[in-house]
Amino acid sequence: MPATAKVIEQILTRRPHPEQGYRSCLGILRLSDQYTQQRLEAAAQRACVMDAYSYRSIKSMLEKQLDRVPAEKAAAPRPPVVHGNIRGADYYKSPKPPTVQ
Repeated sequence: MPATAKVIEQILTRRPHPEQGYRSCLGILRLSDQYTQQRLEAAAQRACVMDAYSYRSIKSMLEKQLDRVPAEKAAAPRPPVVHGNIRGADYYKSPKPPTVQ
């Protein structure tokens, strides 16, 4: 279960104090009581691809059976939205103040 181990490692290292992640890690391990280890590992692999290292993310994936969808399809980048009402970054730039000479 290398992906599950990576998720647990990431949870512990991303917290200011590793002790803050213990309950999340125990919850992830406890999910194997309700779901098979293969499904838990698939959800963990998907979490690694999506950079979603949390108990909530993995539990949600398992509940919605997203672990059965290949992670490559889920993480496919979407093209930017092009629409007449969407303003670009230039719209939000403040105009330059006049220079005093």
